[in-house]
Amino acid sequence: MIAYFDYLREMFLKVLGDIGTFFYKAFVSPWTDLGNNFNTYNSYMAAHSGEFGFVGWLFWVIMLLLLIGLFAGLIFLIVIFLRKYVRFVRKELDKEELSRQVERLNYELFQAIQEKDKILNLKVGYMGLRGPDSQLDQESQEIVEEVSSRFPKLIHVDNKYRGTNMDIPNRPNLSLEELCNAFRNFAASQLKLYYREDVIKQLFAGMAASKLIILEGISGTGKTSLAFALGKFFNFDSAIIPVQPSWKDRSELLGYYNEFTKKFNETEFLKALYTTTYRQDLDVIVLDEMNLARIEYYFAEFLSIMEMRDPNDWVIDLIPTTIANDPVNLKDGKLLIPQNVIFFGTANNDDSTFTISDKVYDRAISLFFDDKGRPFECAPQEAMNVPYSQIRRLYDDAINQFPISKDMSDKFEQLDNFVIKKFKLAFGNRILKQLDTFIPVYVACGGKEVDGYDFIFTNKVLKKFESLNIAFLKDELKELDAQLDKMYGKGNFKMAHSYIDSLIKNN
Repeated sequence: MIAYFDYLREMFLKVLGDIGTFFYKAFVSPWTDLGNNFNTYNSYMAAHSGEFGFVGWLFWVIMLLLLIGLFAGLIFLIVIFLRKYVRFVRKELDKEELSRQVERLNYELFQAIQEKDKILNLKVGYMGLRGPDSQLDQESQEIVEEVSSRFPKLIHVDNKYRGTNMDIPNRPNLSLEELCNAFRNFAASQLKLYYREDVIKQLFAGMAASKLIILEGISGTGKTSLAFALGKFFNFDSAIIPVQPSWKDRSELLGYYNEFTKKFNETEFLKALYTTTYRQDLDVIVLDEMNLARIEYYFAEFLSIMEMRDPNDWVIDLIPTTIANDPVNLKDGKLLIPQNVIFFGTANNDDSTFTISDKVYDRAISLFFDDKGRPFECAPQEAMNVPYSQIRRLYDDAINQFPISKDMSDKFEQLDNFVIKKFKLAFGNRILKQLDTFIPVYVACGGKEVDGYDFIFTNKVLKKFESLNIAFLKDELKELDAQLDKMYGKGNFKMAHSYIDSLIKNN
């Protein structure tokens, strides 16, 4: 037992001495001398361990555990110190950032005060102390109106179009086919955007059948560019509104009245919609990435309004009552949706988006983009000023001039019965109503009647098949494929055949 304590004394003296040496020589060669003493440690162990006995070995193990705990504690303290140091540094950096933000806010406050002083000066001028420059007085009056109104953005639109003649003369001898070709050539020659002829025909026929056009497909195929090009073609830029994933109701789209500020929080969508009340041409409003949020939530009111037969009923409520300096085209707190506006929605089909519901598809016309446009040569084409009233007359003339043939109507009814029997799906009156407009206009645009039916059947009916259990319906799909050939002849209904093939292969 005495031998163990002798060992312990000598061992501790040596270890403590070496530890002191270690800290003394830190960052120079801390482990060199300590490493040279490992043989000495081993000689102490060899000299005394033979006489430890049971109790000596027990104390040796306890001592070893204590040493391990000591070093572990030192490491733990070092880690705690480093963490506190990092937190301290972060707090100091946050203080610096906060200081910069305070300085920025102070600067913005100074700018706001300067702006307020300008407005007060304008108000003084407006109340009677005006200068000799009458043009400046008019501008001052408009600024005062915008600032004091509950709808500053809409009042700005009123001021912009006040006294402006927006009449557009009709273009003589214009046809829908000419209009489609002109737009396609304009996109190619002026914007280097290339689209197939059938896509442009489907676009113009779709705009006749519905106020909502959905452009869907893979990214980079020219969906947003098509809506952008359409605005450029008619000499009025399309309003592109990015949809946010957080949109859940109409207030995200139209804005809302703030009881605290006594102003209406206007959105860019509302401003674009209100602007169309002054325009006489075809105006495009694009909801970019529209299925990032649920369309039937934030766009529900518009989906319902556009179902009404009388365009005079296409009104949206913005505010309960109106006051003297509210926007001119806001009647009793309501805004009438003009007929010259077309809503476009772009949609990517991936995991980051919501599935577009049948409720939306039934009310819209959907164009699918699956490849990039192929360049082609064409004559240079300039933009065109065409009043929407003339385009509307061209649509009406097409409906009267190219009515749906009875033979094609009967075949489509047979196809309807076949789908009901085999798949328990029906077209619905809404689709039949769209057919009465889409098909004649598609023919007037230079397309074939059978291709128009193919487009409607594929985009309105076959899309619904995605909700079915296709794995158990492959035989029925093959029957449908054969039925299309039987009814319309081989070589027709190419879109439908391709879609059916993809349904079978992918399931």
